[in-house]
Amino acid sequence: MLEFVLDVVFTVVAIRAIWKLLQGIKAGMSVRTVDQARRQPDAPPAQGVQMAKDPVCGTYVVPERALSVNVGRQTIYFCSAECRDKYRARTA
Repeated sequence: MLEFVLDVVFTVVAIRAIWKLLQGIKAGMSVRTVDQARRQPDAPPAQGVQMAKDPVCGTYVVPERALSVNVGRQTIYFCSAECRDKYRARTA
């Protein structure tokens, strides 16, 4: 009886492993191209990007998606409107 139960458990585990393997192969074959990934606005950058540090809270932000203020020739990037407003109030 115990041998039968072990055989059933082994069979279920083997079938599940084969199923996961086939799902992984299917997912690997449907990889999106870099151009497709760039079209999605919330997707992470396809290549490495130079991050900018928010001077108020210290959060690192992607300059393309951050709020910014130009101070002379320098551009300062912020993670939120709240941090931007705090910076303006502190430097005013």
